[in-house]
Amino acid sequence: MSSLFVNQLTTIDFSYLCPERGLVGETWLVDVILSGELNEEGMVFDFGHVKKEIKAMIDSSADHALLVPALHPAIQVEELADKQRSVRLNINSGNEIICQAPEQAIMSLPVSEITPENVRPLLEEHVLKQLPDNVTGIEFSLYPDTIQGAYFHYSHGLKKHSGDCQRIAHGHRSPLKVFICGEEREELAQEQAKSWRDIYLATTEDLQSRYQHNGQQHLTFAYTANQGDFLLSIPESHCYLLETDTTIELLADHLAQCMLDKTGSENIKVIANEGFCKGAIGIR
Repeated sequence: MSSLFVNQLTTIDFSYLCPERGLVGETWLVDVILSGELNEEGMVFDFGHVKKEIKAMIDSSADHALLVPALHPAIQVEELADKQRSVRLNINSGNEIICQAPEQAIMSLPVSEITPENVRPLLEEHVLKQLPDNVTGIEFSLYPDTIQGAYFHYSHGLKKHSGDCQRIAHGHRSPLKVFICGEEREELAQEQAKSWRDIYLATTEDLQSRYQHNGQQHLTFAYTANQGDFLLSIPESHCYLLETDTTIELLADHLAQCMLDKTGSENIKVIANEGFCKGAIGIR
C-alpha cells in the first residue's frame, strides 16, 4: 500500500445555512491523501490528474453551491418540478431565509451542521467512487485559511456570469486591508468587516419584492441565468444593496469609495479578497 498527498489542492468557495448566523459565505482549503496499489506506471495516481480531475469532482459538488444541513429541525428541503430545489431556514431570531434554485446549486447534506468534519466523509465518498480501482482510500482535510487581520463572510450571486458564480447563494471568506496614503489602517478594515459580517451583497435590479415575517422586513431577490431560475428571500438586516453587480472588482471599488466618504482622505487603496489568494484592488 502506498500513498501520495497534495496540500492546498484547491479551495471550496460556498455558502451554507446556519440557524444562528443565517446565510454564511465561506472558503475552505483542501488537502488530499490518496492510498492504494501502484499502477503500471509505478504511481497511485498521476499528480497531474489529481490536480485536474479531483478538483473537477469537488467543483461539481460543493464548490459555488449552497450547502444545507438537511437534518437540522429548523430546515425544510423540497424537491420541485423541472429539477429545482427549495430550502427554508427558520433562523433563531425569528426571521427566515428561503432559496429556490436548480438542484445543482443547493447541496442537501444528511448532517445537522455544516462543518469540515461533517462534510469531509461525504466528499470523500463522492470522489472515491470516481477514481481508478487501484485507489482504495482517500482522505481530505478541509479547513479555513488562518487570516491575520480583518475579514468578513459574504454571499452573493452574479447572474451575468457564464459559470457557477451565477448561483444566487454562494460565497467567500474575504480578508480586507485598507491603506490611506500608503499607511495600513487596520481599524478601518476591522470596522468595515464587522459591518459586513455574514452579509448578503445584492444588486438593486434583482430586488423583486419586500414582505414582513414575524414583524421583520424581508427582501426577495430573483433572476434567470443560463443555469435556470434563482430566488432568495432573506432578512433586510442581513443584506447590503449595491447599484452595481457584486463582482470583487466592483466591491473593492465600492469599498474604496466608502473609505473616501468616511475619511475625506486622498490616496486610498482597498485590497479585498474573494476567497483564498485572489481578489481585487480599489483605488481612490
